Amino acid sequence: MTQGTWLITGVNSGFGRHLTEQLLARGDRVAGTVRKIEAMHDLKMQYGERLWLAELDLTDAPAIRRVVDRAFEALGRIDVVVSNAGYGLIGAAEEVTDEQIVHQINTNLLGSIQLVRAILPHLRAQGGGRIMQLSSMGGQATFPGGSLYHATKWGIEGFIDSVAQEVAVFNIGCTLVEPGGARTDFRYRSSRLGPKIEAYSASPASIGRRIIEEGTSLSIGDPARMAAIMIDSAAQNPAPKRIALGSDAYTIMHKQLGERLAALEAQKDLAFSTDFPKQA
Repeated sequence: MTQGTWLITGVNSGFGRHLTEQLLARGDRVAGTVRKIEAMHDLKMQYGERLWLAELDLTDAPAIRRVVDRAFEALGRIDVVVSNAGYGLIGAAEEVTDEQIVHQINTNLLGSIQLVRAILPHLRAQGGGRIMQLSSMGGQATFPGGSLYHATKWGIEGFIDSVAQEVAVFNIGCTLVEPGGARTDFRYRSSRLGPKIEAYSASPASIGRRIIEEGTSLSIGDPARMAAIMIDSAAQNPAPKRIALGSDAYTIMHKQLGERLAALEAQKDLAFSTDFPKQA
């Protein structure tokens, strides 16, 4: 797909910024949402009307619908929507605060759900389109110290899987993107820590905290290459259901999915034993 129109949330940094830069450079139009528009001054000066911007806080559900409506009104047609904005909350389940839990779920899960709900009437009216949801290898695999982040990513994966089946009849394709670690601001600038409980120093949950606090570990993934693959996937028909990005994502998800499948297969006889007899 070339010279299309994209709507992307969280375009000021990370994957959102890489996607926006690459799309604008090849001639596409981008409707981008940010928390502060001044963060996009350089690209706006360079690309002018091809970059449409709006401020948006994904925890504000009514604002999501207003911004989506404005974007379609301003640009006429939007071919691909990338639900990208989000952040990580690191800490054991007991460590994170109630307020942090609510904000994490409202941003990563409910914000993404409401974005898709706001988009669908427009995509149906125009005869189709593509929804690309940024998940994570953490949407298929888990690590101690990331329980609330995993809750949002596993939740959005179930939501998108179901929505994809609901809207395929309208020529709307859905793709879940599952990156591993990438050298973006996600780990050291966007991620947040729950208050420390000293007892968890003896728990594997402390590993993620130490990585954030030390700030020296480099992710293996190249975000520019990952963004290019996401862009290329928009031209695939049918839409790929999932895209794993990064050797760490492939390796970790493959291991944990294999373990889950083996555990399920071991329970086959037990599962079947709970059915009513066939003659009943």
